[in-house]
Amino acid sequence: MTRYIRPVTVVVLSLLWLVPTYLLVVNGIVSSKDYSGTVHWLPTSFGFFDNVRQAWQAADLGPAMLNSALYATVSGALAVFVAAMAAFAATVLPGRGKVLWFWAIYVGSLFPAQAFLRPLFNGFASTGLYDTRLGLFVIYAATCVPFSFFILRNTMRSLPTEVAEAARMDGASWTRMFFSIHLPLVVPSLVAAFIFQFVWVWNELLFGITLSFSGGVRPVMAALAGLQGSYSTVGPPVVLAGALLVSVPTVAVFLAFQRMFVSSLKANV
Repeated sequence: MTRYIRPVTVVVLSLLWLVPTYLLVVNGIVSSKDYSGTVHWLPTSFGFFDNVRQAWQAADLGPAMLNSALYATVSGALAVFVAAMAAFAATVLPGRGKVLWFWAIYVGSLFPAQAFLRPLFNGFASTGLYDTRLGLFVIYAATCVPFSFFILRNTMRSLPTEVAEAARMDGASWTRMFFSIHLPLVVPSLVAAFIFQFVWVWNELLFGITLSFSGGVRPVMAALAGLQGSYSTVGPPVVLAGALLVSVPTVAVFLAFQRMFVSSLKANV
């Protein structure tokens, strides 16, 4: 009897976890004209594509999704590369105070983002970075470095020390070791870190609404927040359809790199 408790518990918890997603999908495909104002547990009509069209036009999601794709890709890749260099320095390069450097970098992910808003806003306003793509690139990349560093440092620490010793004996420089030996060995962790940061930047809202306001700069979550602000005008099904549309890229990225992501998690366990 006890052997069935775990699988049954997992199934029940999984179904409970899927209930919000199910309601999101069902109420997102209901036609906004037929929406009665109460939650639909079963679809009574199909108006998903019309809802998506209204959300796309009302929130101007096209440019916003392009902006977020650029922010998530460029900032995520830059942050992972910088974190890889920091991890290499903290695990392979000779020197003292490596634990101190680890905490100096990683502590950036321990403070709530709200603590940085006022100085960031003032700094961006005084330097001309406010409401610019460059400003969001900078803040997103900087914010993504600590957690990527945490992942890559753990992976590089698991590599045999003999690899670095053999490379040094063969006359390899530190730069050659980094690009030709250590980076190829941690590719799954690089991909996993990039997926984490891509998803985080794509779903980030706080910096997006604080440091930008124009349609040509704001990320997609800020645009979606604007659509939610007009909730009573466009109707709940339109807002939910927009949320479903916005979630597609992150799901696609995860599915595309799922194998590397899982292998990296196993390597870091």
